[in-house]
Amino acid sequence: MSDSTYSPSAHAGVSAGIKIRPATFTDARDIYALIASDCERLITRSLTNVIENIDRFMVAVSDAGEIVGTIAYQLWAEFGNPLKTTAELQSVCVKPDWRKCGVGRAMVSAQLKRLEGLRVWQIIVLTFETRFFHHMGFETVDKHLIMHKLYRGCANCSKHESPFTCPEVAMARPGWEEIESGRDL
Repeated sequence: MSDSTYSPSAHAGVSAGIKIRPATFTDARDIYALIASDCERLITRSLTNVIENIDRFMVAVSDAGEIVGTIAYQLWAEFGNPLKTTAELQSVCVKPDWRKCGVGRAMVSAQLKRLEGLRVWQIIVLTFETRFFHHMGFETVDKHLIMHKLYRGCANCSKHESPFTCPEVAMARPGWEEIESGRDL
């Protein structure tokens, strides 16, 4: 995806002077620092983890070159069925001074556009920002419906005793096949 694929001028409500683009290795330290700065709400990542997954990150960059937001995705396979692969949005973070001006919406929209080509079965997110994600087409789902994510992604989380004691809310939206056919979650 090139820088011009997702420009703020093409999307209402996005702050002027923000560009959403795929992350590069030169962004890794800034992404790491941004996620670490919001450790109360996000699962922290090591710098190595950011580097190893840099191809799954997108960043929001100001005209001054400052990274003001980040978003990543993780793929979760349904064993034996590639058509049921789920994408999870992760590390959705916007610097406090840049919140409430469309940066988060622009990043999520850009990441969803990027995932469209993979034709994932569903897109999930674990979040405290349910209202925001509801406006982005996500619906609250029972955590039992995303057990593959919980077993593989949440099992080693040190913040909570279990995924079911975690206060984050599970949300999902249909993947591209369901959207094209008009089927719901």
